[in-house]
Amino acid sequence: MHSAVEDVGVVLIGRNEGARLTACMASLGPLASRSVYVDSGSTDGSVEAARRMGLTVVLLDAGTPFTAARARNAGFAELMRTAPALDFVQFVDGDCRIAAGWIEKARAFLLNRDDAAIVCGRRRERFPDASIYNAICDREWDTPVGEAIACGGDCLVRSSAFRAVGGYAPDLIAGEEPEMCLRLREAGWSIWRIDAEMTLHDAALTHFFQWWRRSVRAGHAYAEVAARHRTSPKRIWSQNVRRAVLWGGLLPLLAVSGSLAIHPAFLALLAAYPLQIARLAVRSDLPRPDNWRHSFFMVIGKFAEMQGVCAYYLNRLCNRRQTLIEYK
Repeated sequence: MHSAVEDVGVVLIGRNEGARLTACMASLGPLASRSVYVDSGSTDGSVEAARRMGLTVVLLDAGTPFTAARARNAGFAELMRTAPALDFVQFVDGDCRIAAGWIEKARAFLLNRDDAAIVCGRRRERFPDASIYNAICDREWDTPVGEAIACGGDCLVRSSAFRAVGGYAPDLIAGEEPEMCLRLREAGWSIWRIDAEMTLHDAALTHFFQWWRRSVRAGHAYAEVAARHRTSPKRIWSQNVRRAVLWGGLLPLLAVSGSLAIHPAFLALLAAYPLQIARLAVRSDLPRPDNWRHSFFMVIGKFAEMQGVCAYYLNRLCNRRQTLIEYK
């Protein structure tokens, strides 16, 4: 349980998280009295559950496309309306549980670092062994300790810094956290990852198609955020886009078109894929056979990311917005 630190509020967001949301709310302890739950059109009783547990509930208008960024902004606005003196806000996704002691450690860090806007810790998967896809997520959450370029959806944020940059970009369907971190860093703030347990996440990824959709969403985020900040000295994800285009688009296109138009020997270019898998597996610090499995999905994931990149640029060409890419 968390001590009732008076200068911290919590924003939870969710959509049809069910029992995961209930577990998340139970992990708040005394902070539940200063917590806002923002719901994006749930039909599973999430709203009623949040009200029963004493949280303030904000229902997003379905007339505007749902995004996590929009939900977090709405939650922050409601917290500031009811408790404007809150210095810090913990954002947490509804499929996560906050670790005991995290709020106190994160708050202490921000109190000692006036330049720090955001602090995050170790997010872990609740069931990393349930599927290779959950294990990939757990590996993804294990980021280096120290000053960081970005954080994820779970983090403790300094309220004044959040207000200074206008919060999250509400139109982004994904990648809103690194995008806001970029703007914070442009404004002179710093982002930190500390060596502390933060949240327990339940990705609930059990099927290949779920993982594929999640990777497509990542590719879309890479492309949109990279394009939006392409001239910034703090720009991010340009290399991620280039890798997706190379491995998920140009290389197979060159191999197939070259074999048809010039010579079948061009198909030999496809040998780059097993070679890349082997290279990543050898360099990995994971034990066998996990290193090979993770490397395999890292490589084939570039095809899904390329799909997301293409979706972004096609939508941009047609002057339309991408709807949410959901995978649960």
